[in-house]
Amino acid sequence: MVPRHFLILFFFLFGLSCFQAQARFITDLPSPTDLVWDGISTVKNPPYLLLKPLASAEESCEQTYGFLPCTTTALGNLFLIIVYGYLMFLAATYLSSGSELLLEILGPGIVGGLFLPILGALPDAMLILVSGLSGTTETAQSQVSVGMGLLAGSTVMLLTVIWGSCVVVGRCDLRDSVAVDGTITKGFSLTETGVSTDIWTCYAASIMAISVIPFIIVQIPQILSSTSGRHLAVLIALIVSLSMLVSYCLYQVFQPWIQRRRLAFAKHKHVISGILRHLKKTALGKLLDDNGDPNTDIIRKLFGTIDENHDGSLSTSELKAFIIGIRFEEIDLDKDDAVRKVMADFDTSLDSLVQEEEFVRGIEKWIIEAKRTGGTYLEPNNGTFKFIDHFHQQTKREHDLLGSEEQSDEVVEGVENPGWTSLKAVLMLLLGTLIAAAFADPLVDAVDNFSDATSIPSFFISFIALPLATNSSEAVSAIIFASRKKKRTASLTFSELYGAVTMNNVLCLSVFLALVYIRGLTWDFSSEVLVILIVCIVMGAFASFRTTFPLWTCLVAYLLYPFSLALVYVLDYVFGWS
Repeated sequence: MVPRHFLILFFFLFGLSCFQAQARFITDLPSPTDLVWDGISTVKNPPYLLLKPLASAEESCEQTYGFLPCTTTALGNLFLIIVYGYLMFLAATYLSSGSELLLEILGPGIVGGLFLPILGALPDAMLILVSGLSGTTETAQSQVSVGMGLLAGSTVMLLTVIWGSCVVVGRCDLRDSVAVDGTITKGFSLTETGVSTDIWTCYAASIMAISVIPFIIVQIPQILSSTSGRHLAVLIALIVSLSMLVSYCLYQVFQPWIQRRRLAFAKHKHVISGILRHLKKTALGKLLDDNGDPNTDIIRKLFGTIDENHDGSLSTSELKAFIIGIRFEEIDLDKDDAVRKVMADFDTSLDSLVQEEEFVRGIEKWIIEAKRTGGTYLEPNNGTFKFIDHFHQQTKREHDLLGSEEQSDEVVEGVENPGWTSLKAVLMLLLGTLIAAAFADPLVDAVDNFSDATSIPSFFISFIALPLATNSSEAVSAIIFASRKKKRTASLTFSELYGAVTMNNVLCLSVFLALVYIRGLTWDFSSEVLVILIVCIVMGAFASFRTTFPLWTCLVAYLLYPFSLALVYVLDYVFGWS
């Protein structure tokens, strides 16, 4: 919540600003209308006193909504940027908190996949929208650089400063190139500490890299030095961006279901590998013959050891007793679920019993699958093959990459008083939306006025300052989450960062392109687009092909931020790109 004294001060300043002050200047400029006699009639050319406003028309500023404060001074606009920026931060905080409450009640799917990403990008989208709606086309063209600066600055800050900080605070000791949850004994070792994520985080990074396609499309006329096709390129990029936005939201909606299916499949494979490995040990390495084919005689003998009542078939209870005796390493496997998987694979007669022939055919099918996946590695001096062990290690690794460990402290308990919590969440979302909508326009005006007063390009102000306001709550939340030093929390943290950038590249860009197309503005942002492409593609490719990030990777992210700012400056103000 906003401190009470801060609110009082803020509204007091607003109240004072409603009264416009004027003063008089004494000047020697003659005027036929505004003459004041100085009492000296003998002077040939008497001086005149001219009444005029304190600021000339060219120096005056226009109050947003007719009552919000404005100023032409640098310090005054800096103060307004801080105040309005804080209010945008407050809006982002309300939206984030309300979204989390709603997620606790309704769970993932439509809420987590559709509403949350859109609400997270809402403050940025609002600022971009108002930057291109203000005044005439010429005014909008001058102010639209604020929106592009915010879009580029948000993307760069999320993937550099915040990304690198999450690696630093979330680092754990690396063992076999995998971070060990909650263990940090090697300090700030650049190679022996780091973070690990699951495979879904790699997918999120890949999607983020793909989401830059609309930037490439809209930039094609500039690449070809063509002016005739720019408007058409903006329209095509807008259509592609909107299509990608819809596709991304649908993917987010169905992602929990996809994850559950993938996890169930991985657990099924782990049951197969665990049972085969156990049977191999029980058979003393003779599960296969010298040619690598299933040894049916040994498999039948193994069936007899599992068939406790020797009735020629395996019941559900016998299968469960057999599975309980198997150690599924580091995997908390649901034994009843494992029995159901085995029964589904073996019981071809559907009589809820596994006959001896069904057992033999089932094991043979599993051995063929393991051989195809694990490869045929000959064990010297042992008349069998070690692909079963390789298959087991691969399935265990796949299980780990899917992030399937128990959620422990991340499990959300039942929400008390869901009715009041739902109302509170809706009110917070509504309040955040109203604040963002109300103060986006004055913030853009303050940035534009500060740029005029200091001669600093508005792009750099919006590139550096505005992302701090609109993404600060996201940044603090990500860093706190990463500091829990767990693979699961690291995966969620980096997935959220990639998701936020993806929404910038599809939702915020869609708003921006719609403004440019509808208002007939000129798309001249080659250097900014180049920076977005470099950062998204570099970090996207970096995170798409690896799940462990040693501490040294944060240096790459940190160096990208000043590089991006310097690149825009050099291209725009040295080589004249625009």
